[in-house]
Amino acid sequence: MEQKNYNNGTFIDLFAGIGGFRLAFNNEGFKCVFSSEINKHCQEVYFNNYNELPYGDITQINPKDIPDFDILTGGFPCQPFSICGRRKGFEDTRGTLFFNICNIIKEKQPKVIVLENVKHLIHHDKGNTFKVIIESLEDLGYNAQYKILNAKDFGVPQNRERIIIIATKYGIFDFKKLCYNLHPPKVKDILDKNIENVQYLEKNEYTLLKDIRIQESGLLFVGYRNKGIWKKGIRPNTEHLSRVHRQPNRIYSIEGIHPTIPSQETSGRFFIYIPEVDKVRKLTINECYKLMGFPNEFKKSSVIGEAYKQIGNSVCVPLIQEIARQIKIQGLLEESDEPQRKVIRTIQQSLFAQVG
Repeated sequence: MEQKNYNNGTFIDLFAGIGGFRLAFNNEGFKCVFSSEINKHCQEVYFNNYNELPYGDITQINPKDIPDFDILTGGFPCQPFSICGRRKGFEDTRGTLFFNICNIIKEKQPKVIVLENVKHLIHHDKGNTFKVIIESLEDLGYNAQYKILNAKDFGVPQNRERIIIIATKYGIFDFKKLCYNLHPPKVKDILDKNIENVQYLEKNEYTLLKDIRIQESGLLFVGYRNKGIWKKGIRPNTEHLSRVHRQPNRIYSIEGIHPTIPSQETSGRFFIYIPEVDKVRKLTINECYKLMGFPNEFKKSSVIGEAYKQIGNSVCVPLIQEIARQIKIQGLLEESDEPQRKVIRTIQQSLFAQVG
């Protein structure tokens, strides 16, 4: 991909996947000095786009061997912690991959940490996981802030909620300063113009609903694929709500936004309804990548199943790019003599804050 002038600071890309964090931070002028990703297929895509082969297993990385950097980024796996009943900070994370992140933070003392995960991280292991993550970052000397953000608010037509944790040594990240897109595009705005070999459904392969209302999220659920279902005990006119008619069998109109692209769907069974031609077709793999804010020139895996899985595991590039931009604007890379303000929350307070 095209090289830019990287003069705004440095970062490392942990659990890098195909490089969504890297793309976003590169776009804002930050330079990546180290990357780590254990999946061989993702490593290949990463190399093809950034001419760098990520280091493999994070548990085998000696933090002393990592170059100095300003920002640590990563979409880390969610693992339960063993908590013995009293606050131990990052010691409670031993045996998990988050412990390896903490070791790198302890050794390298970055100025900013940006972590991304599914929004249900807050409830994982009855709230213990999230509680220990926040306490660990605070014990390491950081101000930890967090918020659930939605990709649709950052310029892509996808309803994708993820929790973002930002920990800082100097100052406090202010989520209220993020620039939101109050009028997200619709799916029709990102569709490929000239497509070939795309799968269309025959009329007898799907059913359109009569009562169609756009949801508060922006989703416009208009029908479902006609799959054999277990009908015993199903109330009349609710067949489309049966388990087998949930994703990936639902059909959404291009006049709304798209539901979350999942990592489990390796066949790309994402079907859209195009009203002007009264047809239903699959999204192309390129359209799936555009739903995450990746550019057309991004080099995807040649294995189609891997390409679908990889984009479902990635991050929304415009969302992460806005965070990178705000890190610069809010001056969080500038050292300050102002005493740290450590905000200690209980997990109950965390839950109430996120629901709001």
